[in-house]
Amino acid sequence: MLLNSKIGLRLTFGAVLTILIAIAIFAYFNIQSQNRTLLTEVERHATEFSEHLKSDMRYDMMHADRSRIQAGILRIGSQETIEIINVFNKDGEVIYSSDLSSVGKMVTIEAATCFRCHLTGEPLKNLKKQEHVRIFRHAPDSQRTMGIINPIYNEESCWTANCHAHPESQTVLGVLDVTIPLTEVDETIRQSQVAITMLAISAIIVLSVMIGFLVRWWIDRPVRDLLTATREIAGGNLNYRVEVKREDEIGMLGKSFNSMTDNLADARLQLFQSDKLASLGRLAAGVAHEINNPLTAVLTNSSYLLKRSEGSPEMNDDLKVIVSETIRCREIVKSLLDFSRQTVPKKRKADINQIIHRAATVVENQLSMRQVELVMDLDDALPSATVDANQIQQVFINLLVNACDAIGDGGGTIKVSSKVISLGPAGTLQIKRALCRKRHDLVDRKVQVDGKPAISMRFRKGKQTGLIHLDPMYGSSGHQLGDMPDLKEDVDLMCPDCSASLIAEGETCPQCGSPIYVFEVPLKGLVQGCLQSGCGWHRWEQADSAWDDEYVEIQVTDDGCGIPKSQLPKLFEPFMSTKGQKGTGLGLAVTWGIVDNHNGTIVVDSEVDVGTTFTIRIPVGI
Repeated sequence: MLLNSKIGLRLTFGAVLTILIAIAIFAYFNIQSQNRTLLTEVERHATEFSEHLKSDMRYDMMHADRSRIQAGILRIGSQETIEIINVFNKDGEVIYSSDLSSVGKMVTIEAATCFRCHLTGEPLKNLKKQEHVRIFRHAPDSQRTMGIINPIYNEESCWTANCHAHPESQTVLGVLDVTIPLTEVDETIRQSQVAITMLAISAIIVLSVMIGFLVRWWIDRPVRDLLTATREIAGGNLNYRVEVKREDEIGMLGKSFNSMTDNLADARLQLFQSDKLASLGRLAAGVAHEINNPLTAVLTNSSYLLKRSEGSPEMNDDLKVIVSETIRCREIVKSLLDFSRQTVPKKRKADINQIIHRAATVVENQLSMRQVELVMDLDDALPSATVDANQIQQVFINLLVNACDAIGDGGGTIKVSSKVISLGPAGTLQIKRALCRKRHDLVDRKVQVDGKPAISMRFRKGKQTGLIHLDPMYGSSGHQLGDMPDLKEDVDLMCPDCSASLIAEGETCPQCGSPIYVFEVPLKGLVQGCLQSGCGWHRWEQADSAWDDEYVEIQVTDDGCGIPKSQLPKLFEPFMSTKGQKGTGLGLAVTWGIVDNHNGTIVVDSEVDVGTTFTIRIPVGI
């Protein structure tokens, strides 16, 4: 059960089992090899001894000196390393022996000494070298013994000797059989087996400890750290981070986990924000139900009293304040309701010019009261666009009202223009995912450029290093480069997570010759660009080649007070207002949401005391 629940134990057990099998196989074959080597060496010495003994007996045999031969065999056979020496004649009779009791005895063909030569019935004239040796036991529980069979062949000197003991036709005269005990050899083999077994066991123990330690250090501890981190995250602690000190797969897993945690934190923040907006919507509905009716009663009665108080200037002024503030409260409630009622657009083919005219009709009286001139420059050949006409009309109403408020009571001009344009991806397409060569996401949701998550890189020149943040809109030059040196000064761009280089190897900017950056958008190819000051070259082959969309562009321009540059990045955030107490800060948030739901874009360009231009681009197709 414990083995099934611990990955470190399973890995250690598997590795140790593999080592155990490998070492056992190695030890077995090593022991067998040593056994064969020892026996081969003993066999060689025994064979040499037998040949030497036969050579010593040759002279005595030539002279038929039987007593001398027997004395020599007794003397040599008395050595501790010799068990017995026998000499058989051609009939199988023991004629000489180191054991005198064996002299004169006969052996059968089935005996171990004779079997190999008489295997085919007739005695073999030549015996193979490996068949000279036999290893046997006298009893099942006795020590092993090695016997060396050495045939004594007939020679010319034998049949020409004076004794004429053997005829020329006889090939084998007899056999010299030397038997030696293998007690010392077996003891050596046993000691070798014990030594190799102990060495194998020691190696297995040492390797098991080392593998267990390495598995614990390299795998078990990081996995337990990740497990602890998942429990912390599951418990709601999204600030918990895994400490990453490695660049291998475990390290990349830790970095991915931290990145996932960051995304979860961002998602939770977005959900929290969405929940706040949803709560605001519910609050707005409640406010409309609970406050609208009392506000209507207050406004009606205060307006009636205002008309009757014309003879009392002091009361008239107080009632004007009541009427004005009541109207302001009603507008706040109306704005809250508009913000809370954002729904999925019901798109149909519609004429944008007609929608603009309807919006102008709604605000016509307000423009006239402030002496604001509305100039229309609409393209009559404008194609129909697939939009929710009511929501787009709300967008134009909001922009016209804001332009009128920016102009104030001194009068001015609002210009509305429309035209059809063909847009490329540059400046239109937002890069929402960007990967380095090691698959780390470069999109940093903690840093925003124009309200969008930036693409972050690290630069390094010598000991100088820092972060830069690229505008995620493809082709934009609104990057936050900070203190990054000139790219021609041997500056490297790297992934903030893994320090993988983001410089395109072997490529330079075709316009200025500077090094260019490169990263991957998953499933959409490589994005390249130049960050050299004043250049702005960029390339995204897959997007550039596949992009073919028509857009309707509408611009609303006023010559009012303008918007400070510091307020532009947060202009479309809820409750961000440039009107002070006169505005709710929800109109442009509603406008941005509607345009975004139509897959369009809205940008603003403004200069204080000169005027403001809102540019809306809506795709013609679905």
